Amino acid sequence: MKKKVLVLGGGYSKERFISLKSAKAIIKSIKKIHNVKFSDPSRNFLGAVKSFKPDVIFNALHGRFGEDGYMQSVLETLGVKYTHSGVKSSMMAIDKEISKKIFIKNKIPTPKYIKIKNIRNLDYRRIKNYLNFPVVIKPINEGSSLDVYICNNKFSLSNKLKKMRNYKEILIEKFIPGREIQVAVMGNKALGPIELKPKRKFYDYKAKYYTNAKTEHIIPVNLSKKNYDKINKIALKAHRLLNCRGVTRSDFKFYKNKFYLLELNTQPGMTDLSLVPEIAAYKGINFSSLINWMIKDASKNR
Repeated sequence: MKKKVLVLGGGYSKERFISLKSAKAIIKSIKKIHNVKFSDPSRNFLGAVKSFKPDVIFNALHGRFGEDGYMQSVLETLGVKYTHSGVKSSMMAIDKEISKKIFIKNKIPTPKYIKIKNIRNLDYRRIKNYLNFPVVIKPINEGSSLDVYICNNKFSLSNKLKKMRNYKEILIEKFIPGREIQVAVMGNKALGPIELKPKRKFYDYKAKYYTNAKTEHIIPVNLSKKNYDKINKIALKAHRLLNCRGVTRSDFKFYKNKFYLLELNTQPGMTDLSLVPEIAAYKGINFSSLINWMIKDASKNR
């Protein structure tokens, strides 16, 4: 059935560029099926909702103010159906400390970490004793591997933290080597994993979104039946623990026959290099069908 779909893209976060690419791909895939309009929340978003009166809002925003519960609160107040996870789930998932605490409590392995607020009084001895080098530093509530660094020693850590002084909270995490594997969940089903082999130091922002980075995408993933089922089970468990809706993507490291859940993304990318569409396509779900499923899955009070 033809619907009026308002696609949100752009926004205020550092992931604005990727969000616009996702929105463009979504609109292209459904414009022949639905009555589609684009809106950027950094402009007259409420005016667009009032004039267009959408049946569904497709939230293609990434990062802060779009993926952290803020926009979800606005959409709940407007009383319109929207895609992806709701307010609380979005808030928990984007906050790397809150989600880690939930994973740890529910016996999902995740790298050890320390949260810091003041880089001036950093206890390097504590970091070395508890985590040991190398460590990974990342903002507590950004996505797309933005401002994520691997630090091999105190000097490297000190230099990289200076670049992040505008962040109020930073996570310092034990670096887990091994394979980069990510899993898509669609509704109540794990679609399966994909493995990434970046040419860069790790699967960072450029490795994710730039074709010239030449990151290798491997599907099907070379895992034993036992481990294949296990990683799917963990991804689905995390999705349910955070009470997520729609589509999510969980990011893992696989090292010494053990999966470590790094984080869960409630609004994964929908660009031509994005992993959820690639996993779905491998399972026989083309891009248009995936987007239409998300539109049908949209609801109020998520």
